[in-house]
Formats: sequence, structure tokens, C-alpha cells
Amino acid sequence: PHGDFHSSMQLMETGAFDRAGFTRLHVAGHPEGNRDIDPKGGTRLVDEALQWKQGFSERTDAEMAIATQFAFDAKPIIAWADSLREAGITLPIHIGIAGPAKLQTLIKFAIACGVGPSLKVLQKRAMDVSKLLLPYEPTDVLADLAAHKAANPDFNIAHVHFFPLGGIKTNATWAIE
Repeated sequence: PHGDFHSSMQLMETGAFDRAGFTRLHVAGHPEGNRDIDPKGGTRLVDEALQWKQGFSERTDAEMAIATQFAFDAKPIIAWADSLREAGITLPIHIGIAGPAKLQTLIKFAIACGVGPSLKVLQKRAMDVSKLLLPYEPTDVLADLAAHKAANPDFNIAHVHFFPLGGIKTNATWAIE
């Protein structure tokens, strides 16, 4: 912790957001855990924080959602989102997806940001020489998430937000196409 607050929960409890007129709050979500929060691995502290934030949304007028770190594989995202629902966390999820970028760029950001298990998707891609020259596009992960949502309408991913790691124009052009 740095400064007067050791967590976002302490800041939320001050009422500063209410006094400033904020009506929507998005809190962090980590589909693959976060070693900064849970240094020994696992998700115990991250899960406890989301339970607290769910309770905050129920006892206040704040319109809340979970905005997540980016991931490259739908399977851990789906498992995480389903586990939240089973734990009674019903905040809508705005899932983070890495936009189109060179493979080397994505690997660099994934390592720096602590993106874990789905990094294997990039490593597998790196072993296919024919794909090394092509930019990564999140088509497969988005198609898998959309198929899961179609089969499970109560799936709590409400929106996608892109991390334009390959550039904003590149990401916007890809999304439009």
C-alpha cells in the first residue's frame, strides 16, 4: 500500500464519490487472479474484495460493474464469471480483451500486467511459424464468449472493453470491420 488507503474499498467508504456526484463505479476484476493482491497465488483476497464490493453496491445507490484485466482465452473467463455468480456476485462484468497487436507486443504486455494462464494461448501461437508474422486478433476469444452467452443468457458478461495494445486506430478499425 502507498498513501492513506490500503485498498479501493477504504476509498469507496469515505463517501468521496457520492459527494463528487459519481453515480457509476467500476471496480477491478481479475479472471486469472492477481499476484499483487494474492501473492501466494489463488484468488482468496480478490474474491473477498469482490464480495465486499457486491455488498457495497447493495447498500448504496452506486451503479456498479466489474471491469477486468485482459485475457486471451475464453475458458478461464467463463469459469471465473460463473464462479462469481455461484458466489452471489451479480455485478455486470465488462470483460477486458486485448485488441489486435503484434505477438511480441502482446507477450510483453501480458508479462508486465501479470496475465497468467491465458498467456499459454500466445505461447502456442508463437510456436506456429506461419502465425508469427500475422498480428493477433481477438476473434476466437470473442466468438467463444459470444457462443457461451448465446447458450447461457444469464451469463453475467455485459460488455467488452478493449485494451488497444496494437494502437487505437488498429483496434478501432478491427472492431468496426
